[in-house]
Amino acid sequence: MLSSKAPRTVTNRLLTIGAVLTLGTLSLTACGGSSTATSSTGDASSSEKVGVSLIVKTTSNPFFVSMQDGAKKAAETGGVDLKLAAGKADGDEETQIQAIENAISKGDKGILITPNGPSVVDALKKAKDAGLFVIALDTPPDPAEAADITFATDNFAAGELIGKWTAAQLNGKKATIALLDLFDDKVVSVDYNRDQGFLTGLGIDTADAKKNGDEAKTGKYTGGKGGEYEIVGSQATQGAEDGGRTAMETLLAKNPNVNVVYTINEPAAAGAFEALKSAGKEKDVLVVSVDGGCTGVDNVKSGVIGATAQQYPVKMAELGVKAIVDLAKTGEKPANSEGLDFFNTGVELVTDTPADGVKSITTSEASKICWGK
Repeated sequence: MLSSKAPRTVTNRLLTIGAVLTLGTLSLTACGGSSTATSSTGDASSSEKVGVSLIVKTTSNPFFVSMQDGAKKAAETGGVDLKLAAGKADGDEETQIQAIENAISKGDKGILITPNGPSVVDALKKAKDAGLFVIALDTPPDPAEAADITFATDNFAAGELIGKWTAAQLNGKKATIALLDLFDDKVVSVDYNRDQGFLTGLGIDTADAKKNGDEAKTGKYTGGKGGEYEIVGSQATQGAEDGGRTAMETLLAKNPNVNVVYTINEPAAAGAFEALKSAGKEKDVLVVSVDGGCTGVDNVKSGVIGATAQQYPVKMAELGVKAIVDLAKTGEKPANSEGLDFFNTGVELVTDTPADGVKSITTSEASKICWGK
């Protein structure tokens, strides 16, 4: 989760594209991969390889498939015995716990994991007690100390970017907001950080920055030219396209005047757009999201999504594998980014409708560094 600290500007939290492309020997493109596999790569014999397990949330989302591909590429050059595992769906904690147990029993040097929820924390502690180095990717566990370090997007900053952009596009009009979140049955930092970051960027006071849904449902937003707002409601999507469609249908039935839709990720955004299109409202609504995959960038270009915050899963995985190899060979441990309780892997706002005062890149620029091709 984000640590308590003085407010930072979005500019200070963003990495430039140049930094994203030059930090380490990294590749920001990806191709398809298998869902669960064991891969032994490198020129050294198996006994000399560093055992690493990558445990992602699910392989139904190209974000996590790209993460696997990044880890495979790093393993090929790093002398790594890489094992891949994934939950059956976003939120499947039990499969992840079993994969952690397997990594311990196999004597791996480290674990890379995108945690599916709080239930995995005890298993991660067990792994650390057994001497494994635990790195969280994309989603910090709660508490953050359950992992030795997290390589992730600043998810609050990602949400804040799309919130600032939305406020500028509204140009003082009333915002009738639908929030399409991740879960309603568990608390995950990536969920509340993006949601609360979006509201903060829009200029809506959040009562508790670590809790979705406790902000005032009506009032004034102060971003852009400012104006009135109404929050129609929050619905869980499970980060999936069908979940996004159902959630959007539910909120449209509650208030058909929705004109702003925040979505946890681009699959949920695609589902929301389909629901809006079926209702004949796709031209009247601003849809914003977080991911920056190649499909999502294409959806920004075509107008399905107005703006998205691009993150870099391949980079997260490659940095994670390298960190475990370095630890095994030299004892050197990675450090958090200054002022944060995680290593910030960067974020950029992607839109073809730029807003004054909100730094962004075009879809043409984003297409060159997107993932999931």
